[in-house]
Amino acid sequence: MPVDPAIGGFLAGVAHLAAHSRSAYARDLRDLARYRAERGIASWGDVDADAVRGFLAERHRRGVGGRSLQRTLSAVRRFYRHLIEAGVARVNPAVGVRAPKAPRRLPHVLDADQAARLVGISATDLLAVRDRAMFELMYSSGLRVAELTGLDVPEIDLADAQVYVTGKGSKRRIVPVGRQAREAVSTWLGRRCELAAVGEQALFVNARGHRLSTRAVQLRIKRWALAQGIDSAVHPHVLRHSFASHLLESSGDLRAVQELLGHADIGTTQVYTHLDFQHLAKVYDAAHPRARRKRPA
Repeated sequence: MPVDPAIGGFLAGVAHLAAHSRSAYARDLRDLARYRAERGIASWGDVDADAVRGFLAERHRRGVGGRSLQRTLSAVRRFYRHLIEAGVARVNPAVGVRAPKAPRRLPHVLDADQAARLVGISATDLLAVRDRAMFELMYSSGLRVAELTGLDVPEIDLADAQVYVTGKGSKRRIVPVGRQAREAVSTWLGRRCELAAVGEQALFVNARGHRLSTRAVQLRIKRWALAQGIDSAVHPHVLRHSFASHLLESSGDLRAVQELLGHADIGTTQVYTHLDFQHLAKVYDAAHPRARRKRPA
């Protein structure tokens, strides 16, 4: 199916977006163009709210999940804002249309003992020292892996126990650094010169002396999880989830956790309250005399 000129013009206007976002928008809008053609809708301006609902319903019947449908609806709304500005449409038919809610998936977290085992690397070779510093810092400060790999040496202040982080949307925040993370990073900084290339500013560097990639961190954490005897799947974001869950469990301060994670919307942070409730529910079921217990078979 040839590219619709209206879709092409829209995609040209969002060239600043990430490649995967533009690709997803293109797929969604091509599907909408196909749906429109199959139903004989003459022009983009003739698409109404019922047509948008029908399009979403068709995709839902094909097995598309709630999260993808929400993204599709967002693409259609944005597309029609472009069409209205271009004079191709007068109204946005996607306004007021709601996509099915996506089921909330609770993030996987390590318990405190597992987290301590993962970051407690005892090896003293250079890469192990670097890896321990990375893992301690991620768990201590709740960093995203891209935030970790983006750090430069001047952005960590061990004297004041804080790190200056550039998060999503280039938003800056200051996050505390715990004692054990400071010790691990200090040890790494004492040996970093053995690995870092001349003039390299990255806090964490690879074996060639340049900034470490997010993929490299993923592979290192997976390797160390196996070596440290952790049998569950571990990826860098698990340390961020564990940081948030453990901090919320201890403090009960959702707003503070939101600020430390750099979440723009507290609703994103509230998923950790569900994790905390799961822990409470298990304690209740195990301890309360009126708790529902499974009967023996």
